[in-house]
Amino acid sequence: MTLDWPTLLPLIFAGLMGLAILVYVVLDGFDLGIGILFAASDAHEKDTMIAAIGPFWDANETWLVLAVGLLLVAFPVAHGIILTALYIPVFVLLVGLILRGVAFDFRAKVPVHRKKRWDALFCIGSLAASLSQGYMLGVYVLGLETGLPAIGFGLLVALCLAASYAAMGAAWLIYKTEGDLQRKAVRFLRSALVFTAVGMVAVSLATPFASPRIFEKWFTWPEIALLAPLPIVTGAAFLGLWLLTFRMPAPGDRHAITPFLTLAAIFALGFAGLAYSFYPYVVPDRLTIWEAAAATESLAIILAGTAVVLPVMIGASFYVYRVFSGKAGDLSYD
Repeated sequence: MTLDWPTLLPLIFAGLMGLAILVYVVLDGFDLGIGILFAASDAHEKDTMIAAIGPFWDANETWLVLAVGLLLVAFPVAHGIILTALYIPVFVLLVGLILRGVAFDFRAKVPVHRKKRWDALFCIGSLAASLSQGYMLGVYVLGLETGLPAIGFGLLVALCLAASYAAMGAAWLIYKTEGDLQRKAVRFLRSALVFTAVGMVAVSLATPFASPRIFEKWFTWPEIALLAPLPIVTGAAFLGLWLLTFRMPAPGDRHAITPFLTLAAIFALGFAGLAYSFYPYVVPDRLTIWEAAAATESLAIILAGTAVVLPVMIGASFYVYRVFSGKAGDLSYD
């Protein structure tokens, strides 16, 4: 393959889009997960949980905007095909995100006796957004199929991704809280890990059988030997994290950030496997990156803008996470 601009630019944008999706899943995953965990928390715990995500959650969602924006401007044909096939779950996703955003603000402004209503809506919005994302992932893995098996698989992945986000939320609470809520978060994490593992195994098993091309990429020699470390390392990370939960919280709050970083690594490994499976297609087995890409001149202009926006987003994220590091305190709206 000749790496001239018409060849290289679509590859760059595919990489940027993949990076934005991965960062979104990791960062917004924990605050969606904390919203899901609202269902098993009391009023005081909910205030602490909101304090743990309050400075971060708006910025986390900008990565989703970046990913969808890059898909639209860099791969407009693929954007039309994918969003048309996933119209209903995309609608549910948007409703969920809007609902949780409204509930996040209104819970602080309504009379105390109405606060539970908005807490419930925050949980419902978080769950709806998580389930819709999981369903979209399941259907995408199967090549945007619309039959009953694809719908069933999409629902399975939806439940497992919601559990994965709950695990991320629990891991974040272990890092950001202390006392009873931290111990409760450890129990949440231990339970959610089971469903997270089920979801990753389901997607990993289904992906090679979704297409003869993908099957050949994974199960021919020497690829099978070269790729074997990917599931082995992922399984070891799951096992290590599972065993770690029985020793947490540790004295002196040691390793409090380890569960979150381990889950982030697991997500990255799973994403790497999916990226390898579907490359070079952006619409599975229909459109390659180059077939779906916008004109080279358009991509060059967009790349110039992205070169300005992306470092600002990364720098702002690092700054916010550094400024608001440490344990979450009592929630105050003063």
